[in-house]
Amino acid sequence: MEIRLKTGDRKEALQIPEEEECLVLLPDEMPVHPDEAAIVRKALECPKGSPRVSEIFGKDDKVVIVTSDITRPCPSWKILPVLLEELNEAGVKDRNITVLFGRGSHRLQTEAEMRHLVGDDVYERVNCCDSDFENTVHLGTTTRGTPVDLDRRYVEADKRILIGNVEYHYFAGYSGGAKAVMPGMSVPAAIQSNHRFMTDPNACAGKLEGNPVRADIEEAAAMKPGDFIINVVLNAEKEIVYAAAGDMTEAHRDACRYLDRFYRRSIPQRADIVVVSQGGSPKDINLYQTQKALDNAKYAVRDGGTIIVCGRCREGFGNARFEEWMRGYQDAEKMCEDIRKTFILGAHKAAAIGAVSLHADIVLVSDMDPDIVRSTILGWAPSLQDAFDAAMQKYGTNASVIIMPYGGSTLPYTEEA
Repeated sequence: MEIRLKTGDRKEALQIPEEEECLVLLPDEMPVHPDEAAIVRKALECPKGSPRVSEIFGKDDKVVIVTSDITRPCPSWKILPVLLEELNEAGVKDRNITVLFGRGSHRLQTEAEMRHLVGDDVYERVNCCDSDFENTVHLGTTTRGTPVDLDRRYVEADKRILIGNVEYHYFAGYSGGAKAVMPGMSVPAAIQSNHRFMTDPNACAGKLEGNPVRADIEEAAAMKPGDFIINVVLNAEKEIVYAAAGDMTEAHRDACRYLDRFYRRSIPQRADIVVVSQGGSPKDINLYQTQKALDNAKYAVRDGGTIIVCGRCREGFGNARFEEWMRGYQDAEKMCEDIRKTFILGAHKAAAIGAVSLHADIVLVSDMDPDIVRSTILGWAPSLQDAFDAAMQKYGTNASVIIMPYGGSTLPYTEEA
């Protein structure tokens, strides 16, 4: 049997013997609408827990639209033309609209990247720029001690719209919703404060109620909430299959429920070998982002098993502090102990990888330099096939195998769990 997994903009083949016990964990097939704009338009016409855009926005309003940066798969170029049409019908002028890319603590983007994200027409029509964590307004502090300092343009706008895609997030439960504000519009110190709660057992993928990270995010965002949101769910080809619009929380929860119908996948038992891909570009642009697929794969592998992670990682580690921790520890237990003592943004992802490595071997197949990968707690293999063959030698011909072609979007669970 041949499996082809996406890595960057290409696919890598994996041959699996026919006699092997192998489960390919794919999302349920989603209903596909040929007109993605129509899906967004329908959501705008039937908002959840909110009036329509035409009832909220006025002709003199200065509007900020927050959307995702280049590290996220949100198809802003498909959503924004429909939204701008709705705003224009409400009387809002293009000159009063600003699109802010919520980059949180990520790097600044190039003009070409911003243009790619929104499309040439939108880029020429409205002001488009990155969020700026050096020009903020302090709004207060959450009950958990997180400072709320948000981009000044976001705070001082008359009205605010949040755009995002909903998928599983390894400690915030799900992406989307208020995450466009925190961490999107926030500052590194606040993000670090919020993310320190990721070590809580309730901070995990697919969990909202009782999740301290999500609760802190939504408390922070409530100090200057979006007046309206559009959240979309994507299929494996990154096409819009569902959209929810309206209230910042109600529309988000609606999209989460839709996601669960297709991407929360039951498995009979955990496997000896799990092969996982982030699903290609842009999700595997660097190891910092590819880690998300690894974190979902941990729910599919048995203790003592092996996870083979396939991701191009053309930008390397993707974060200097993350790289420092990944290359600075050979003892994963010590890494996890240190992050519990002192939470450091960027290092938290290294510690998340370290926590998985305490229970299973991790082998990375990427375009990263082999010597650099070997300097971390990860194993290295020149190809997906080489990594798989080595794992088969370790566990024998009766090894159980789970393949996760879209690991960042697929949440495995056993009935027992």
